[in-house]
Amino acid sequence: MSENSKIEWTDHTFNPWEGCQKVGPGCDHCYAEARNARFSGGMAANWGQGAPRRRTSEANWKQPLRWNAQPYVECMACRWRGERRECAVVQNPAGFDAPVDQACVCPRCGEPTIQEARQRVFCASLADVFDNAVPDAWRADLFDLIWKTPHLDWLLLTKRIGNVGQVITRALELAGRGINTPWPWSNVWLGATIVNQEEANRDIPKLLITPARVRFLSMEPLLGPVDLERPMPGPDLDQGSGAKICQPWMIQSGINWVIVGGESGHGARPMHPEWARSLRDQCAAAGVPFLFKQWGEWTPGENVERHAGIVKTADWFGGEWMVGESDLASDGGHIDDEPDLYRVGKKEAGRHLDGRTHDEFPEAR
Repeated sequence: MSENSKIEWTDHTFNPWEGCQKVGPGCDHCYAEARNARFSGGMAANWGQGAPRRRTSEANWKQPLRWNAQPYVECMACRWRGERRECAVVQNPAGFDAPVDQACVCPRCGEPTIQEARQRVFCASLADVFDNAVPDAWRADLFDLIWKTPHLDWLLLTKRIGNVGQVITRALELAGRGINTPWPWSNVWLGATIVNQEEANRDIPKLLITPARVRFLSMEPLLGPVDLERPMPGPDLDQGSGAKICQPWMIQSGINWVIVGGESGHGARPMHPEWARSLRDQCAAAGVPFLFKQWGEWTPGENVERHAGIVKTADWFGGEWMVGESDLASDGGHIDDEPDLYRVGKKEAGRHLDGRTHDEFPEAR
């Protein structure tokens, strides 16, 4: 339930409880619901209205305390991240600029370019922290744990951004520190899931008026084009001026990070390359870190290795996807940029957007 995560934008995943309810199109093919059903005899026992949420074990709840106690580092050469004790310690090489006689060597690339780093914890991958069906006492315990782990940056991602303010207030009251506890906490990053323009218009304004040291968007699965520069409605946004969402016009009023990804798993829907490119370019223009997580099941031809066989294809036409098939054997295994996308599976689709990876992160505040 908690682990060194394979998710590209976090170091650990922590699930204080399991269970949720679908609230939008991004939930249609929920991997967490499918997992819950697999471990519950074929029916998702902790999913849906009225279903009980399941709190995880005490041993699981102790994991973040262990992470917090371990010094964490990052290699500036290859971007490996891990516990400092995983690095070899050698005499400081000649010419290496360091204030000490010893240097830590990266276990991946062997370079002595190790620096201290803060660990990122995604909470929660199998639930929603701000789900109304979760007992307030459980959330109070979670915020108490966050308070006790100041060396961890907690990434709280939600599809219920409108619940956050009142839920945090209740949690802090129950946790014993009262409503006068200084908020936002420096180790809490607050994120909203956005899959299309409708959700952007509805939920980004709610995120912007919620106090947080770091605000981010998880745009996965991306199901349509999204214009983050479109003026958003609401008198609470920059005194009603309609300032651009991605523009860093005020640290406390902007989006600090954007994650984009396509859908994976059974029934995965395609993500058009232009949707991802547009968000990349919007972020670059605004100086906002951009992370491209994955293509998912579908990818453009430039990312497909030469092979023969019949694969599904997808073309965006008239505002909807037209799905067909292509026999690559008839073209000698050649892949070109038509049609828009090929379904080759998450692993082969990879993470390259226009020939490169995008792994930008915001600074911890």
